[in-house]
Amino acid sequence: MTKIKATNITWHEGHVGREERETLLKQKGAVIWTTGLSGSGKSTIAYTLEHALVQRGHLSYVLDGDNIRHGLNKNLGFSAEDREENIRRLGEVGKLFVDAGIITITAFISPYSKDRDIAREAVGTDSFFEIFCDTPLDVCEERDPKGLYKKARAGEIKGFTGIDDPYEAPSNPEMVIDTSKVSPQDAAVLLCEMLEKAGKIPQLAD
Repeated sequence: MTKIKATNITWHEGHVGREERETLLKQKGAVIWTTGLSGSGKSTIAYTLEHALVQRGHLSYVLDGDNIRHGLNKNLGFSAEDREENIRRLGEVGKLFVDAGIITITAFISPYSKDRDIAREAVGTDSFFEIFCDTPLDVCEERDPKGLYKKARAGEIKGFTGIDDPYEAPSNPEMVIDTSKVSPQDAAVLLCEMLEKAGKIPQLAD
């Protein structure tokens, strides 16, 4: 649990609210939280969806796990405690982006259910969509885009999710996608339809 260290602070309300920003953008803020093993297709889906949304005229942004660790979370490792703090921070960033009216797509392994639940609570259930990239381990390992599974199997990496560290699958995600069966483009279509049904973006005119 993160300890609160800041004292003597006051929340300041601005003159522009979330509703006004969403009206300006013609969309509603949301977080599409993709979770799954390394190599399960999270980043590919995230960037494909971002491109599809921008093509439709919607402001969207991807928070990618590796990219975030180059800056905001570069002081965190991969212990359970650091993973918890990594996801806590990203949940708070997602909350800010939603308040800004932006459709944010994340691509994090986020292996622990309680950490994802904390992120959902921070963002707000009505704006948080958990997407489980349920791609079989053998497919992820065959892809091994970063060569990490090979290193984990050789004992060069310890605490690697799916090999010697657990992954807790979502019990009730908003959507399940197996990228060994669904293309990134088809996944983006499904996710856009989900956002339409949730009232986050308008439906395309026939």
